[in-house]
Amino acid sequence: MTQAGHANMEVTRLAGALGAQVRGVDLAMAGPEQAEAIRSLLLEHLVLFLPGQRITVDEHIAFGRHFGTLESHPNLKNPFTDRDELFELAASHGGIADEWHTDLTFQERPAVMSILHMVKCPETGGDTLWTSLYAAFEELSPPMQDLCLGLTALHDAAPHNRPDSMMVHPVVREHPETGRKALYVNEHFTRRIVEMSAGESDALLRYLTNWVKNPRFTVRYRWSEGTVAIWDNRCTQHFVLNDFDSERIIQRVTVIGDQPQGEPPRWPPWPRPERLSAASRHDRQLFSYLRRKESA
Repeated sequence: MTQAGHANMEVTRLAGALGAQVRGVDLAMAGPEQAEAIRSLLLEHLVLFLPGQRITVDEHIAFGRHFGTLESHPNLKNPFTDRDELFELAASHGGIADEWHTDLTFQERPAVMSILHMVKCPETGGDTLWTSLYAAFEELSPPMQDLCLGLTALHDAAPHNRPDSMMVHPVVREHPETGRKALYVNEHFTRRIVEMSAGESDALLRYLTNWVKNPRFTVRYRWSEGTVAIWDNRCTQHFVLNDFDSERIIQRVTVIGDQPQGEPPRWPPWPRPERLSAASRHDRQLFSYLRRKESA
């Protein structure tokens, strides 16, 4: 279905849960009015695709600044040493982000949104999927929703060889603009449910991180060169299909985020400190984090 409006933009929904393609706007020339229209669409559709843009690095950065302060990747090397706001990733033998994840959840303030420009894409393969964390939470049973609302989880940057970079966030976060609840754990960065034993945490995280992959919650996008994708990092996860064998170059700017908010935990951390001698590696990691927070 195609709908008009939003500053003369043509908007076509791509899937039931999330995703829309947008035409009728030139991001190289976009000002505050166009940026606000795109922000409104993003709150509705969670991820937007704008084909045929082919913006320059400077235009990409200028557009991103309409939405807030930009940051490059905190852990991965950026080839654009003179432009810290933009991060480029080139791959030719499979995807790097080929686990479902929300960007940078190991930070205190994970990114609000990412704006990605597909500079070069392979002829086949390399599609990206997104999933709605609203739908993932809303389709849980009421008892499972209630349990998750009382929990927090530890996230770390181990995939970037920085396991010391970690943060605890609510398992369910409330979106600060829409007020909707989103399931906020992912298989890439989430290590431990704070209030559960290691075995219980593993079982629940395995269930939840598989649950968000339900096809009903997802949209899959086939790239073309020059397409720009914008996604709300507070209520989505994404996954790059590792099925290509020719060069794939993306450039991305990331808007510095807000601190995830949710209901306060209803239970203390587990295990108790007196049982730490028998704790798992992730238990020890958790208590290292908690001690640092107490002494800060």
